[in-house]
Order: sequence, then structure tokens, then C-alpha cells
Amino acid sequence: MTVLVTGGMGFTGLHTAKSFLDAGEDVVITWYQTWREPDFIKDEYGKRVKIERVDVTSHHDMVDAVRKHAVTDICHLAVPGLAALSPAEDFRVNMAGLINVLEAGRLSGVKRISVASSQTVYAGVPEGPFREDMNLPAESRSGTEAFKKAWEILAMHWADRAGVEVLSLRLGGIVGPLYHTLANLMSRMVHAAVKGTEPNYGQGARGGVPFAEDTQDWGYVKNVALGIQLLHTTEKLNHKVYNVGGGRAVTNQEIVDSIHKLIPDAKLPMQEGRSPRWRPNGHMDLTRLKEDTGYKARYEIPDAVADYIKWLQVGNPL
Repeated sequence: MTVLVTGGMGFTGLHTAKSFLDAGEDVVITWYQTWREPDFIKDEYGKRVKIERVDVTSHHDMVDAVRKHAVTDICHLAVPGLAALSPAEDFRVNMAGLINVLEAGRLSGVKRISVASSQTVYAGVPEGPFREDMNLPAESRSGTEAFKKAWEILAMHWADRAGVEVLSLRLGGIVGPLYHTLANLMSRMVHAAVKGTEPNYGQGARGGVPFAEDTQDWGYVKNVALGIQLLHTTEKLNHKVYNVGGGRAVTNQEIVDSIHKLIPDAKLPMQEGRSPRWRPNGHMDLTRLKEDTGYKARYEIPDAVADYIKWLQVGNPL
């Protein structure tokens, strides 16, 4: 198997490529503006990891990359940066990228294409656990939620007409080594603890100091990468949509406690109780993923926090 990972130089893309390598598969990773060489994979660059500069909005770029390397599977993770583009350009890049990836796969006869959706599609659902067969509201609260819902509907329709196997992967709460935007809460807390500072709960955060009992389905990036890999290397799948995340509602206090086990004096202020945004059972159900692929997380929350802290303490960039 040779898997092409769009956005392969990104945070999730590099870990996903490593998971495929560990499973014995060859990988083609694409990049466009960002180039990274983390220690866990750079020695395979130009060997089992082939690298192509690809603009996913270019039909020819995509087709050439897939044909050049005799790609058998495509994992589409490339997305524009959050709020980095104008509304019209955001639409063009997202939608042109989607159809170019799908058509490149069809024209080259690839076996399976996965498209990165997100747990944000459940944002309008008042209570979990969040299952793949739930009805979702059409209105969306963010660009990510809107585009991921649109991708799922359009990719499924295209797959039915084209006769190509396409999966929508609802990726959840991804955090861990190489996560550079620090947009989510766990990353802010871990980075601040390692630096010996208090987390910045201001810019980009909602509601200021977080509440101890609020929850999040945290998908540690190495677990998410394993889930993505299994959904390509498992011969027969029974569904078209899969949740890939932590699979349980983790409280903010559990993150704080896990950090304090390693950095006891970390300053991580919390408000007591729950915020108005708290949702009962606010996590994704992973039954489909587990039953169809045998998935089992390699890092539970305390282990994930410890692994993330270790990555930063030895001097790795983000």
C-alpha cells in the first residue's frame, strides 16, 4: 500500500504518516507552504516517505502526485488555516480541494479515500454521546463546522455516483506534539506548565478562566493517527462515517491533575463547577471504529499528557 496524505507536513498529517510507516506502508506526504522535519520521521524523507509540493486546488497537481507514486489510498487532511482567508477564498480552497482529491483518486483507481471531518459537526447537538447516525442541524457556528458538514454530504454523494469508497472521519479534539496554534485548552495548559507560566485564557479562549467540570473529547494526536491508519489498512469496513477521537468526556480538572503529577507547582487556575456551555456526555462514541478495526487507544489521558510534556521538555519545537 502507498498512501498519499494531503497536508502531510501538518500536525495531524505527520503523525498519521508515521503511523502508516509503523504499520509497514509507504507514504507520500504533500506540502504547500509549511515544511517540517521532526525527529520521529525526518530520516525517512526521500526513502519510504516521498514528498511532493501540491496545491490541492490544482487538479493537475493532485493527479500528477497520485499517478507518479502509484498511490493506492488517499487521506485528505489538508485545510486552510482557521480564518486565514476571505469567505470567498475559503470556500474556493475547501471545495476545489475536495473535488480535486476525489477525482484524482477516481482517475487513478485508488482503493479508498478518507476525508477529514471534525467533531465540530456535533456542536449543535445538546447532549451526547455523539454517534455517527445522529441527525445534525443544518446551521453552523463556525467555518469548520459548515465546511465539514458540506464535505460529508458532497463526498458521500460523489462516492455513490463515482463508485469509489470514501470515508468521512470525524476527528476530535486533536492535541499533542507539533500542535503549533495553541488554540485549544489542553495545549495552552501543557505549554504554560512546561514554561512555568500561567496559561493565556484570553485571546481565542471563550469565557476566560475555564471551569473545572467542563469536558472535552480529547483525541491525542498519536491515537487519532492510529485510528486513521486502521481505517485504511482494515480490509473491509461496514460504514462510511467514523468518529476518531478520545471516546470519553474528560474534565478540565483531570487535565490539571495529570499535569500536576509531573509538574506539581504548575499554575493552572480553574473556576469551580460547570459553565453554561457544558453538555451531558459530551463525547464521541467510538463503537464503529473499535468494532470494525479493533482500535484501542495507545495513550489514555495521563499518558498523553506525560508524553506531550516530555516532548516539550527535551526541547522539541512545539
